[in-house]
Amino acid sequence: MRVVSLRTSTLRIEQSSLTGESMPVIKGTNPVLIDDCELQGKECMLFSGTTVVNGGCVGVVISTGMNTEIGKIQTQIHEASLVENDTPLKKKLDEFGSKLSTAIGLVCLVVWAINYKNFITWDYVGFFPSNFRFSFEKCTYYFKIAVALAVAAVPEGLPAVITTCLALGTRKMVQNNAIVRKLPSVETLGCTTVICSDKTGTLTTNQMSVSEFFTLGGKTTMHRVFHVEGTTYNPRDGGIADWNYYNMDANLFILAQICALCNDAGIFCNGHLFRSSGLPTEAALKVLVEKMGVPDTKARSRIRAAQLAFEHSIDHSTAKLGCCEWWKKRSRRVATLEFDRVRKSMSVIVRELAGNNRLLVKGAVESVVERSSFVQLADGSVAEMDMPCRQLILTKLHEMSSKGLRCLGFAYKDDLGEFSDYYADTHPAHKKLLDPSNYSEIENNMVFIGVIGLRDPPREEVPKAILDCRGAGIKVIVITGDNKSTAEAICSEIGLFSDLTSLKGRSFTCKEFSSLPFGKQVEILSKPGGLVFSRAEPKHKQDIVRLLKESGEIVAMTGDGVNDAPALKLADIGISMGITGTEVAKQASDMVLADDNFSTIVAAVAEGRSIYNNMKSFIRYMISSNMGEVISIFLTAALGIPECLIPVQLLWVNLVTDGPPATALGFNPPDLDIMQRSPRNSDDSLINSWVLFRYMVIGSYVGLATVGIFILWYTQPSILGIDLASDGHTMVSFAELQSWRECPTWEDFFPSPFLAGNNVVFFSDPCDYFTVGKVKAMTLSLSVLVSIEMFNSLNALSEENSLLQMPPWTNPWLLMAMAISFGLHLVILYVPFLASVFGVVPLNFSEWFLVILVSAPVVVIDEVLKYIGKKQRWRTDKSKTS
Repeated sequence: MRVVSLRTSTLRIEQSSLTGESMPVIKGTNPVLIDDCELQGKECMLFSGTTVVNGGCVGVVISTGMNTEIGKIQTQIHEASLVENDTPLKKKLDEFGSKLSTAIGLVCLVVWAINYKNFITWDYVGFFPSNFRFSFEKCTYYFKIAVALAVAAVPEGLPAVITTCLALGTRKMVQNNAIVRKLPSVETLGCTTVICSDKTGTLTTNQMSVSEFFTLGGKTTMHRVFHVEGTTYNPRDGGIADWNYYNMDANLFILAQICALCNDAGIFCNGHLFRSSGLPTEAALKVLVEKMGVPDTKARSRIRAAQLAFEHSIDHSTAKLGCCEWWKKRSRRVATLEFDRVRKSMSVIVRELAGNNRLLVKGAVESVVERSSFVQLADGSVAEMDMPCRQLILTKLHEMSSKGLRCLGFAYKDDLGEFSDYYADTHPAHKKLLDPSNYSEIENNMVFIGVIGLRDPPREEVPKAILDCRGAGIKVIVITGDNKSTAEAICSEIGLFSDLTSLKGRSFTCKEFSSLPFGKQVEILSKPGGLVFSRAEPKHKQDIVRLLKESGEIVAMTGDGVNDAPALKLADIGISMGITGTEVAKQASDMVLADDNFSTIVAAVAEGRSIYNNMKSFIRYMISSNMGEVISIFLTAALGIPECLIPVQLLWVNLVTDGPPATALGFNPPDLDIMQRSPRNSDDSLINSWVLFRYMVIGSYVGLATVGIFILWYTQPSILGIDLASDGHTMVSFAELQSWRECPTWEDFFPSPFLAGNNVVFFSDPCDYFTVGKVKAMTLSLSVLVSIEMFNSLNALSEENSLLQMPPWTNPWLLMAMAISFGLHLVILYVPFLASVFGVVPLNFSEWFLVILVSAPVVVIDEVLKYIGKKQRWRTDKSKTS
């Protein structure tokens, strides 16, 4: 609605949820004639959903429903919700699944086809084949091997592991005060390249606090500066530097009196969180009064006892602030001269214990100084305000304002003329107070006291979080509805601009940015380092997020107000504030920060990166192990030796033995340097050329070791001093092993029975030595495969960090899973019924020693590959920065 007339001298509106302004704004009836005026500049308009802080007016409704500003935001949220993009994780998994399915299908077809000689035979008549013979039984057998190979190659545990990783990440985030509303959003944070953050309530506390104040010293050309610590409305949060109650002189005494009495705000405690009612600036002044204390020793003791009772009381909302109450008992307010935009000040008339009246004034420093004729010095004496004194005050004011502080001037007046004995509205002079135009006349020839600088301070943890983001290669962009100078001061304080002295090209109002050509906008957003955009409206935030996404950035957007909701919805991940956030912002977001803490986002980024790494660890473990199984099948077919693994064994390894370690990899802790790496590119493949090479190297060793021990058992009586022939089995040459299908034509081949566990293996047909008799060799191959995959799971603890940096016990769940898997393998070996089902036999101690000896080198091989990969990444990062 448009303001037609004011019913009170001042009308203040709290519209931060719509515009992002940190302070309530004053509204009036003067028309705004600018066509493209920003929301913050429409001082004659009231918006739906905002709150009247004080005052009253008559207005004309000009828009309702979806035509209001909040209705337009709802439209923008709806439009943003229609743009549903897949998360980076889903894109990578879809791409990986498609390529893996194709590769597995081809491999299975080739494996089945490469064994064609086993089920299709023929004779040659001349140069032409004839008399084709087809064995359906053998064809089906090798088809089963191909199917078993497909089962082996597919990482069937991937969906369960990813869901487990995301769920675990969600649980960890709740412990860090981040509530995840959409499961994939945890991982999305891991590849975030840009964080677009609101200022008020996100980077700052959204609680005004006094930062410093000054009063004059012993002379009119001297001043004293006091620095105040604390960033909340809690009176015990910080204090005044080098403060002593006993040094509270007359000047500071009156300053505390004005702050306490010329004040309509209140402080209350909701649980253990201190909140304010009324104007935030006035609430901050009351907190300052509590930190200043009172000069009365007995009263100070009573106040301290009251504060302790306040902190331990159940109903905190009814407790009183001791020092402010002490001032109210000493001085009773009898009249209030409300703030107006002409004189830019507010004052009260109080009756003191001595019976005299005093005017206490606070307001814009320039206005208060202009109407002051005197100054009070530290000893309580009053001196005339000369030009050097006036210049000193204004210089100090400029210095404080340049720090982004909101400054208020304070003054008093004892000689009130006809108001000297004013007591109530029945006093003859009361008629003069009914006309605000008389207030400036009353507030003249005042005694100036000092200046207080306030601000919405940055959160203590934010500078470190900004530094962590910079180390992690994440750019932070601040988008706020506040004014430009305040935004720049806060952003400089939190270290957003690093060591830059000039903010040219780093700080823009959104109106300035929108007027730039499209190419220039993209160039600015592509610059490394921090940026700040001020005086932002909801549409501006959306436009910036959209430009970043079109440039290929993964954008996380934080905000707490209704005006942030469209951008929260449009961003790759929207993050709202749980304490100060509006319900509209929370519903539009993917994640809610329960403590409104910006540093929680950095922890979430680390968790997201850890989840992606754990997912890659699982894939690396499964694919490299499965590739070893594929290679072992290929080798047996290519070399023409008997199959070292049968289908039921392949299924057992993949469905049972591999399952626990693969799942436990989801519990891997983050890499030690996870937040020192640049974000991964959204276009990066899940499996790049180096990772594929690692898969091939590890897979080749798995395959060679599995087939190699099978061949060794048949061809070598001993290896590395380990006697393999102690069971009494017959040695054959490698050439004989390759031509085992020609066994029926061999003469003088009579293999001896051998001991397998507690049983002796006999052969009714000598050629059964390569089928029934391969049970011990198959057991060795299966045991090597299981053992090597257990060792390989240790390699998957980290993609780059050595086991010396991240030892196995960093993930106790993995050690437990390895024990379970190995225990299951021992069960099928040493339980007779299961041993007959899986075609295995028990192994003795020396055979187990050989299994471990053959399996362990996979750790050394991967350690070398990790070292090479880390060196390669360092060189790449160095070339990017140089």
